[in-house]
Amino acid sequence: MIRKGTWVQLHSVVLEPGLRAPQVPEDTAKAPLELWVKGWLMEDTEIGQAARAKTRTGRVVTGMLVKENPGFEHGFGAFVPELLAAQESILKAALEEAPDA
Repeated sequence: MIRKGTWVQLHSVVLEPGLRAPQVPEDTAKAPLELWVKGWLMEDTEIGQAARAKTRTGRVVTGMLVKENPGFEHGFGAFVPELLAAQESILKAALEEAPDA
């Protein structure tokens, strides 16, 4: 049981694929529009159950409770050797063009 007032993450589907706007790209139109939002749980709830949470801006949202005390899980992706090589060549060229100090 997750207690009222705990920082949580909720998930809900805002639009099913058949209800997406006609101007969105085809691959986007095939996917649901999903909402992932964090806030303070408004009543004791179990993971996987419908819940309400109050966001930092004071908005009350509903969705399925998916995580207690969610952290930040973003990153910049995997290492790409080609980007490192490009950066090195740009830096080398800039140093070669720089006037002597």
